[in-house]
Amino acid sequence: MYVERSGLAGAPDGEEESGGARCSTPLQSRVDSYEEMQKKKCISDVRRTFCLFVTFDLLFITLLWIIELNVNGGLPKQLNQEVLHYNYHASFFDIFLLAVFRFAVLILAYAVCRLTHWWAVAVTTAVSCAFLIVKVILSKLLSQGAFGYLLPIISFVLAWMETWLLDFKVLPQEMEDENRFQSLLDASAQRAPFLPGPVSDGQFYSPPESVADTEDDLDDKLGLI
Repeated sequence: MYVERSGLAGAPDGEEESGGARCSTPLQSRVDSYEEMQKKKCISDVRRTFCLFVTFDLLFITLLWIIELNVNGGLPKQLNQEVLHYNYHASFFDIFLLAVFRFAVLILAYAVCRLTHWWAVAVTTAVSCAFLIVKVILSKLLSQGAFGYLLPIISFVLAWMETWLLDFKVLPQEMEDENRFQSLLDASAQRAPFLPGPVSDGQFYSPPESVADTEDDLDDKLGLI
């Protein structure tokens, strides 16, 4: 008896390739799509929002300082008085420099170096709070009108908002995304050994032709004798 091999082992290569392609599961497709998305994104959405808020901090403090300069006697005159003839007890220039310090440290740490720890924002917030508290106590800003209250308070609040945003939004969200991706990888790795492999020619074969004579052949030979 012969086993028909042409219908099994003689299957074209396209069918074998399609059998291998069927091994790719929806789970693996999700992992691949997530990896592709991470390659396209240089930075996560929530971290980008944090960097935008840090930039807003610098621009807002700068705007308030420029308004204060114009209100108190004109920009050229006040720049000369507050920058070139800096006085700790009466100048707002150091509050502007404090905003520049926060911007430089936070952008370098969380946009350029992409740190996943809170120490950088803790340093900027601690330095800002200590400096502003000491300045309000020792300086004469409170006697200079509304800006003497406005600039220190807003700078203090923005520094703490940056800490809150990073510690309660950015880092937990990125950790959750990382854990979700790791769970997908683990599930894909556990399921991979159970997936069927491509069909090979060795799985189908034809038995060798029997050398034994059939009953009809034996009858023919006996009849001739």
